[in-house]
Amino acid sequence: MSYNKPIKQISIVGTGVIGASWAAQYLARGFDVLATDPAPNAEVNLRKYVDEAWPQLTAIGLSPGASRDRLSFTSNMKEALAKADLVQENGPERPDFKMKLYADMDDVTPVDSIIASSSSGITPSVMQTKCKHPERVLVGHPFNPPHIIPLVEVVGGARTSPEAIKQAMAFYTSIGKKAIHVRKELPGHVANRLQAALYREMLYLIEQGVLSVEETDAAVCYGPGLRWGVMGQSLQWHVGGGAGGINHFMEHLMDPLTGMMKALGNPEITPQLKQTIIDGVTREAANRSVDELAQEENKLIVGYLALRAKAGNGEVAKAA
Repeated sequence: MSYNKPIKQISIVGTGVIGASWAAQYLARGFDVLATDPAPNAEVNLRKYVDEAWPQLTAIGLSPGASRDRLSFTSNMKEALAKADLVQENGPERPDFKMKLYADMDDVTPVDSIIASSSSGITPSVMQTKCKHPERVLVGHPFNPPHIIPLVEVVGGARTSPEAIKQAMAFYTSIGKKAIHVRKELPGHVANRLQAALYREMLYLIEQGVLSVEETDAAVCYGPGLRWGVMGQSLQWHVGGGAGGINHFMEHLMDPLTGMMKALGNPEITPQLKQTIIDGVTREAANRSVDELAQEENKLIVGYLALRAKAGNGEVAKAA
């Protein structure tokens, strides 16, 4: 099967936070979006989310044809998928649920249309188990919220077609996403595993009384976190190597770093440690609601993306 037809009609399955954010993203890029979700008030909540996200998307920059009027909704999944050029699925993270859902979607979606999952942890090989056309099933995992964060992890399953992967990569890139091809299936894909690796050491430092919760967060966001928004760690080590670059780093600094890696901790996640984290985060939040914190974060990220675009669309990290 060739996966090269133009993508014009996008269907969203599941309109929770991730699905609604995807819908806003696709509308802002000028697509027709047909969403489906069986939950009560799903359409009302979806349209409210899109309306609230639209100023942010406007600040980022709308594509020609972008319009909230191009959003449609139906509670009938068969109707929603019958003419889909691409499906973006955002259902519950349960393997048994996904397997049945994908079999049902596979039956009613045109055979030359990709079905992509936003799953953060379930591998596509599991989801495509009961599909008649597993070759078009893959993961297109975004970082939350998809309408702001550029990263999309594209993962194929054991029976996913290379042509489907190629089209998914090209499509996500064409709408301004930073698509990376995860070539092997792993629980949690890649970005979440990187977050987990960092958080394990943060928990260890807190557990050992090295830093408070607030100080550990500050060590990340006011230190290496600022650099990571510009370039990845390997490229950063190239800069850190001075005039000799990465060659100097590998020759003179990698061995000490290796020793530090061996000394990294493995915290015991006790109820006491969990409560310590809860108490520290509550102090950091300083009576700001989760929604207020999210809006503050989104505003800063939109500003950062604008600055990056002005500087040349992140050319410093082009090779990443």
